[in-house]
Amino acid sequence: MMEAALVCAALAGALLLAWLLPRWRLRRVLARPLDAVQLGYIERNVDQYRGMPSSLRQQLQYLVKQFLHQKTFVGCAGLEVTDEMRVTIAAQACLLLLNRRTDVYPGLHAVLVYPGAFLVPRKEADEAGVVTETRQDLLGESWGDGRVILSWEHVRRAGLPAQGTHNVVLHEFAHQLDSESGSNNGAPLLGSAERYRRWSETLSRDFALLRRDTYWGQRDVLDPYGATNPAEFFAVATETFFEQPHALASRHPELYAEFQAYFRVDPRDWFAAPAPEPVHYGAVYGQWQ
Repeated sequence: MMEAALVCAALAGALLLAWLLPRWRLRRVLARPLDAVQLGYIERNVDQYRGMPSSLRQQLQYLVKQFLHQKTFVGCAGLEVTDEMRVTIAAQACLLLLNRRTDVYPGLHAVLVYPGAFLVPRKEADEAGVVTETRQDLLGESWGDGRVILSWEHVRRAGLPAQGTHNVVLHEFAHQLDSESGSNNGAPLLGSAERYRRWSETLSRDFALLRRDTYWGQRDVLDPYGATNPAEFFAVATETFFEQPHALASRHPELYAEFQAYFRVDPRDWFAAPAPEPVHYGAVYGQWQ
């Protein structure tokens, strides 16, 4: 009996230590500030950071420290992952988590980084059921097994000023948020039936508009890739929300309002408002726009 009690006590102690030790280590990491070099990487490679108030900057730094502590970075195709790569990717990914209670992408374990675009095998079936094996050139990919794959060339390029809406980190980590609801369908965790209803109505309408405009070759602030399916629409709209907020708010005000409520930030505050677009004649619709 005594031996059994000692074994149980030892087992309980080991389990308690296994539960407490990671939390103790995380607290130690979070208590230490990022160093000047790491802050320089964020300042240089995250355009949004430069316009943030100090309170949001501090939040982002805190999230970056947790991300760096908990996620594994793996270099692929001979790439050696540097601290600049790790900090830049973490900072861009954590833009999506500001002002929110979060475990910092709890389903994510590893970030795989290629030097540039990478090829992945694909199997495509035609209408007759014939399967063809192809290789697709990608800039990033989000997997359901806890991995995100990124091209460092395009990560670095996205953090520079005036690079448009393309940001591979924001895109792939939007997919990570989307998957937290249990499926990638363009609707992340929202918290209430009413919010899901508004979200569905607004995004379904704007998704249909983007599909129409893409079919007819009409330009929109949203990238045509968002017309692929609702999950890609959410990811593309997330990129645009953080990269071109003034344009998105102007052209899709209700969509912008839904994203502002979900992400709990207003990126328009971080960027100077662009000059008004020139008035032009819309030949398709036959009216001044």
